Amino acid sequence: MSESTTTLAAAPDDAAETASKKTMDIVQIMSILPHRYPFLLIDRVVEMERKQRIVAIKNVSFNEPQFQGHFPDYPIMPGVMMVEAIAQAGGALLLTEIPDRDNKLMVFTGIDNAKFRRPVVPGDQVRIEVKVLNWRTSAVKMQGTATVEGKVVCEAQVMCALVPRVKKSPSEAVPE
Repeated sequence: MSESTTTLAAAPDDAAETASKKTMDIVQIMSILPHRYPFLLIDRVVEMERKQRIVAIKNVSFNEPQFQGHFPDYPIMPGVMMVEAIAQAGGALLLTEIPDRDNKLMVFTGIDNAKFRRPVVPGDQVRIEVKVLNWRTSAVKMQGTATVEGKVVCEAQVMCALVPRVKKSPSEAVPE
């Protein structure tokens, strides 16, 4: 494996290094966001400007569990999952600025002006662009737009806040 490949796949060492990066692969995203399959909804970050904007990609696959029931004869990505993908992209931007992010959790505090323009179906690649409207120490308001092949499929304003992450002790995590 080449040195550049090793560097690309390595998880960031600290928030400063992460904040200076312009792109992120799935390993780096997973080092920042607490979400995991089947609820990690961004696959790659292709552009990032600190505290300003982020562009992420979501590759939609028929193998995703929501398509078993939404809808069996006409699989479309639920709108709430598109809004969640917008929030996760924004969270990836927000959390790169937090040095102690292992002790914090980003939570939704609001959604405004959500609009769904076209269905998203398996095989689509969703481009999610999120712009910061208002950045405070513990809360952010962002405008997100999701497109497929240059056409808007979803847009929404999302508000998120940082809260302390409650960690369970090993005795609490394992049921007896």
